Amino acid sequence: MAKQHDNTQQSDTRTTWSDRTTQFFERQRLRMAHIEALPQLSLIGILCGLLSGAVIIAFRILVEGAQSTFLPAGTAEAYESLSDLYRVLLPLAGGLIIGVIFQFVTRSARQVGVVHVIERLSYYQGHLPFRNAAMQFIGAALSIVSGHSVGREGPSIHLGAWAGSSLGQRLGLPNNSVRILVGCGVAAAIAAGFNTPLAGVIFAMEVVLMEYTILGFTPIILAAVSATTLTRAVFGAEPAFFVPPLEWSSIAELPYVLVMGVIIGSLAALFIQLLLWTTRAFARYPVWMRTGVAGLLVGLLAVPVPEIMGIGYDTVNDALLGEIALATLVLIVGAKLVATTAGLGLGLPGGLIAPTLVIGATAGGAMGVLALIWIGNVSAPGLYAMLGMAAMMGATLQAPLAALIAMLELTANPNIILPGMIAVVSAGLMARVVFGKTSVYRMLMLARGLDYRNDPIAQALRRVGVASVMDRNIIREPRQIRRTTAESMLKKEPNWIVIRQQGEAVALLPAADLARHLKDNDDNIIDLLEIPALRKDLSRTDVLATLQEAQDILQKTGTEALYVTGARGVGKQKIYGVLTRTEIEKAYRT
Repeated sequence: MAKQHDNTQQSDTRTTWSDRTTQFFERQRLRMAHIEALPQLSLIGILCGLLSGAVIIAFRILVEGAQSTFLPAGTAEAYESLSDLYRVLLPLAGGLIIGVIFQFVTRSARQVGVVHVIERLSYYQGHLPFRNAAMQFIGAALSIVSGHSVGREGPSIHLGAWAGSSLGQRLGLPNNSVRILVGCGVAAAIAAGFNTPLAGVIFAMEVVLMEYTILGFTPIILAAVSATTLTRAVFGAEPAFFVPPLEWSSIAELPYVLVMGVIIGSLAALFIQLLLWTTRAFARYPVWMRTGVAGLLVGLLAVPVPEIMGIGYDTVNDALLGEIALATLVLIVGAKLVATTAGLGLGLPGGLIAPTLVIGATAGGAMGVLALIWIGNVSAPGLYAMLGMAAMMGATLQAPLAALIAMLELTANPNIILPGMIAVVSAGLMARVVFGKTSVYRMLMLARGLDYRNDPIAQALRRVGVASVMDRNIIREPRQIRRTTAESMLKKEPNWIVIRQQGEAVALLPAADLARHLKDNDDNIIDLLEIPALRKDLSRTDVLATLQEAQDILQKTGTEALYVTGARGVGKQKIYGVLTRTEIEKAYRT
């Protein structure tokens, strides 16, 4: 008997401990809805950086390992050593295989890359599906290995963002926190890809999240640092490019740098326009046909200009060292521009950042060679190649700060900032003001009939979860109650009464109105839906939602208030609090 009593006591202890643990984590999740949840987000940001870094390392090992097995020189960028026949057949075969794989999945599962990440942030609160990430992993690996003119940064951003989103969803975090973890994954991807942690942070906030917040900076920085540390442990501390010592000769070259910026800004506008045109013109054709044509085009262009194949970091390194002749530089610019815009526009899953860096480096290098011919005593062509990279990246993405920070981290030379600012700003203004081109990702979203809601009100509302604003001082009651029940209930001094009918919350009643009714009437049975009161119609949201989601529900349903429930399982039956339009407006103003 005593033994049975002990077992019962131990079972009760375990149950109590389990309940307390569950309640603790539930309280932490609710706290994460608040805009000041910095300690929790910082810790999770580190975990997100490590997880994203691990995914990107796996992707890079797969790609580089596959390249090294069949390229003649045994290195990841030695496509120039292939014969003319293989330069045509390899991308053609790769394009057809990718097309067949993508043909057998749904249209929604084919959406990959940075545009997909921004779309999910805008319309789905940063919840990224696994199937799209899997298609990105497989498709981008095939694209890069088969020599297509695409980069790995775009796929890495998608994979890093998915890792951050999945971590947030697994932990059951509110959507405002999931958004920040997506930013952490993006920063980790860029930081790990280029060994430039600060550029990763700026890119995540300037290009993807499109906002700078104090709450976001700390976890995103920690994610970038942890991912970079992990990547350096595996691949070493060398940056993505070998940058020789670059010296800036004289401020007398600034007018020429300005001209170079104008030319590269025009190239960026042409790049965006060709990409948009190709995307729209061939959208109606089957996927396998489009990717097959893309592979054939890349192969034909690679016969005379093999430098366009693959990611192209070796070509960037040669341009920085000044080892490419002027005619070859010009050919690479033109062929890379056509191969990249055609390939991505026709549906190849790959990134566009690396190709823009190749175009910028070779165009800048060509301008540097011309400066030596026309002017004479000027800076080395390698410096102009670096300025061209930053200018092309800044103008294409409309992210001048990210481009400048990346250039500074790669060169570790503060003297390059002055000409870099001139090049980046002039290129960005040329693309945006003269040619009317915004960020390439924004324009691709618009081409799909989508837009990114980034007005100040939307920015403020999506940073805050409903759980941090909702009014928890509520009572839940059925439609009809006794007077004694009402009097007992009002002694608890609630703000609101949630009226339930047939198990559903149907209206919100101010407790003060019920108190007024009791004072003026002596009825024994009270119908909460019939007494004179300023009742509010109700709709439902869950504790993971942001204030932006709550506002959207109110506008869509035309109701005046929301009751907040759990997000999953039996928690959906529990009402945590209520939220009115007034409280949403108050949260925005404060």
